[in-house]
Amino acid sequence: MEFWLPLFFAGAMGLALLVYVVLDGYDLGIGLLLPLASDQEKDLMIASIGPFWDANETWIVLGIGILLIAFPQAHGEILTAMYIPVTIMLMGLILRGIAFDFRAKAIARKKDMWNAIFAGGSLVTAAAQGWMLGTYITGLNHSGLSYLFSFLIALTLPALYVLLGAAWLLIKTEGELFDKALRWARTAILPMGLALLLVSIATPLISQTIADKWFTFPQGLRLLPIPLLSSVIYLGLLWLLKDQKHLRGGSEWMLFTGLILLCVLAALGLAYSILPDIIIGRMTIWESASSTDSLLFTFWGTAIVLPAIIVYTFFVYRIFRGKTTALTYE
Repeated sequence: MEFWLPLFFAGAMGLALLVYVVLDGYDLGIGLLLPLASDQEKDLMIASIGPFWDANETWIVLGIGILLIAFPQAHGEILTAMYIPVTIMLMGLILRGIAFDFRAKAIARKKDMWNAIFAGGSLVTAAAQGWMLGTYITGLNHSGLSYLFSFLIALTLPALYVLLGAAWLLIKTEGELFDKALRWARTAILPMGLALLLVSIATPLISQTIADKWFTFPQGLRLLPIPLLSSVIYLGLLWLLKDQKHLRGGSEWMLFTGLILLCVLAALGLAYSILPDIIIGRMTIWESASSTDSLLFTFWGTAIVLPAIIVYTFFVYRIFRGKTTALTYE
């Protein structure tokens, strides 16, 4: 139990944060794309995420909750080191939540303001999350090189979110907005690919611990399938967006599925690079974990809550599947 319980909670936390990046990532991406749409298209874009809004954000609450309860020492160090970006992220999320509701109730001349606030909150949230990820990968260091790396990921994550948002619109919309989403996706995929490549190059340079796992034998062979599969999937996404016949022929879900696979591979690569540490070079998951009795008590709660959230998320997505209809407030 003492060995396996921390592994279980590390896996559950990683799963929750991965699902959050994918699900809340696309609605953050739609927020980033909002200024590029017409007034009618903005309403349709908001309608495409409306039923899923709360379900998506549940996952980050679960992930941070597990970090707090199962790994309290790491929670304290991580949140202390990321106090400013966490605060900025929360401000962005609050702005998004307020704007999401107020844009529906505002008089006509104020609606553009709330749309701009929603887009600005999405940008602030996405960039702050990227900065937090960069800070975490560098082991919570505060050197100039670490700040540069965090800035690089703060640019990368919004690019991924934009592509996820465009891919979601392909699934949920049709007509002119569908065509626009295709153009947005084609515009975003090259910057996203370049940014991910730069991050992949910079990551082992910024962390000797990660470099040792990537470039020593035989450890490096275990990682090799991840960049190879990622490259194949990325090339497949480029082909999908260039050819477009599959995306226009009823298989519009393929782009979103490919992006999910890329996110899964990136998460596996990050997990391989970091584990068994929970803070690189400072603390393992076992050193940070709560007592075995506390973890065992929390295990039963997690064993109930995690499947419940999965079922709830699946139910919401099943009920509101299909193309989005025009937004009304009646």
